[in-house]
Amino acid sequence: MTENASSTRFTVGFAASRHEILEAQRLRYLVFGQELGARLPAADRGIDEDEFDPHCDHLLVRDRLSGSVVGTYRVLPPEAAGETGGLYTDREFDLTFLQPLRRSMVEVGRACVHPAYRSAAVMLLMWSALARYVIEGGYGHFVGVASIPLDDGGQLAASVFHRVRSDRFSPESLRVFPRNPLALDRFEAREPAGIPPLLKGYLGMGAWVCGEPAVDPDFNCADLPILLSLERLDARFARHFLKRAA
Repeated sequence: MTENASSTRFTVGFAASRHEILEAQRLRYLVFGQELGARLPAADRGIDEDEFDPHCDHLLVRDRLSGSVVGTYRVLPPEAAGETGGLYTDREFDLTFLQPLRRSMVEVGRACVHPAYRSAAVMLLMWSALARYVIEGGYGHFVGVASIPLDDGGQLAASVFHRVRSDRFSPESLRVFPRNPLALDRFEAREPAGIPPLLKGYLGMGAWVCGEPAVDPDFNCADLPILLSLERLDARFARHFLKRAA
């Protein structure tokens, strides 16, 4: 692992070998496959793997004491997205309106943290490393999704969307459109019990929700499309991230 930053307990950096990528894929299987019940094509091998993985950079947080990978993100830069024919997000959304941003847009996804390590410290380390990645690469935007479980049939996802669209919806010129939309008209407009932590973190950084939720049946979730411009990065987060990424 090429180390970008560290804390007393953890190191963070990008995978530098096939073995380290496998460590990330095993953690993803643990979280998405075993914990959340997602249908994964490589589940018989105990990993989460797809055709995008060879083109991505894999961010790892490692526990210094155990040596285990405890957090990961998958990052697809625009140059590699050109090689794959697009982004993973293209599968779920029509991104036509984001076409002018493609050359500066990094896709982030498959974010997960081991159940025993779910703390702000791990997420902040990963977000700081992503900030450095974007700055050093000369990119300007993050795109990805924030997932909401569909265990209740979709009421929570619909409620969260109605809650955030009032003040965090992107301009119309930057909207995307779900290919398999959640049927929002089936649900009451209730106040959600809470905003999922990953989505809350993205919104706190200044991200927009740029479309209605798409249903991902394999992961049994509704995905909200997220777009974050470095120009919109919240000043408090910017100071924190840029300091840690320096």
